[in-house]
This record gives sequence, structure tokens and C-alpha cells, in this order.
Amino acid sequence: MSAAPPPAPAPQDPAEPRELPQLGFDVDEPCLRADAARNRARLLEAAAQLVAERGADCVTMEEVAAAARVGKGTVFRRFGDRTGLLSALLDHSEKKFQAAFLSGPPPLGPGAPPADRLRAFGLALLRRTADELELQLAAEPEAGRRFTHPSRRVLRHHVTLLLREAVPDADCEILAHTLMAVLDPALVHHLTRQCGMPPERLESAWTDLVDRVTCPAPSAGGLNSPG
Repeated sequence: MSAAPPPAPAPQDPAEPRELPQLGFDVDEPCLRADAARNRARLLEAAAQLVAERGADCVTMEEVAAAARVGKGTVFRRFGDRTGLLSALLDHSEKKFQAAFLSGPPPLGPGAPPADRLRAFGLALLRRTADELELQLAAEPEAGRRFTHPSRRVLRHHVTLLLREAVPDADCEILAHTLMAVLDPALVHHLTRQCGMPPERLESAWTDLVDRVTCPAPSAGGLNSPG
């Protein structure tokens, strides 16, 4: 009589990835012809320059086409409308930022302690937001999508992973939402433009917040022990 076959191994849940892969927003970008890719790069460069000079609300498709020295129809075929152009411009910036914290040099990229990476992440995001504040506000997701928008989810997931390393006993998902609220473009606009706070104050506050969250509190025994 043959022996019974060994039991099948129990299925295991896949391990959670340490980092989310960098999002790709323009799925057709690798398939673009060389001339189309060059036109797209010129359009994004021209749009970024116009937004920096005049603000996102004042930029038109016609002006972008003229600045890039292409026909107006090229802009509409590539991006659809003004909202599509601004979204593509923001996505381009987002992918570069994701590459920096997913695979760039430390402390923003891998290789530094989690608290150091959290500090660097917030400082880099604040500076990026200050540089393109008008664009980020123009492309702000509607209320129902603010927390489900793909780029926002990637940033929040990254913060959650760093918190799980730095403070594993905390509710890191809720804490990540709390920290990301400090970096919200609308809040940055309110504090810097409407309240007149210097950006350096926001950066200092972020560093202080990360220190308070990630540094263990001194024990009571340590406080009361004789010197």
C-alpha cells in the first residue's frame, strides 16, 4: 500500500513590498515616436516655464504651442485640453520626485535611518510644492478623490512604511495621514501666501514634528533617577 501523499503547503500571503514601484502615469510614453517624444518634452518644458512665470490659471494651450514652436493642434492631440496638459506636467514632476525617494541617494532615498528619510521626504516635498504651488493647486483632485488619487497614495504609503520602521507600535496608517496633512498644497498655500509664513518656518516645523513622533519619550525612571 502506497504512503499517503504529503499535505500541500498552506498558502502564504505575499510579503508587503518595502516600497511601491514608481507610478507611470503616461502609459503610452514608451511607445511614442522619436519626434512625438521630442514635441512632448518641448511642450512640457514650455508649459512649466509659463506656469512659473505667470501662474497656472493664466496659461493657455495657444501660448504653450507658441512657446514650444509647434502647431496648436499638436498640443490638443497630445493632451486633449488644458486640464490634461497641466495634469501631464504635474505627473512628470511627480515621477521625478518618486524616483528620488524610491531609488535616489540617501537620506531621501534608501540607505538612511527611517527618521532621517522622513525628515528629508517632508523637506523635499515642501520645497517642491513651493516651486510649483500654482500648478499643484490647479490640479488639486476633487474632494472625493483627494485620498485615493494614485500619486497621493504612493506618497502616503511611503510615509507609512517609514513610520513602521521608526515607530512600529504606533497606528502608522493614521499617523501617515496626519503627517501628510501638514504637507498638503492647500495648507502650504494658506500658510505661506495668506498668513505670510516663511517657508523656512514650515520646514523647521516639519523637522520638529518628525522628531517628536519618532524619538522615544524618556522613561519616568530616567527622569527621576538621581544625577
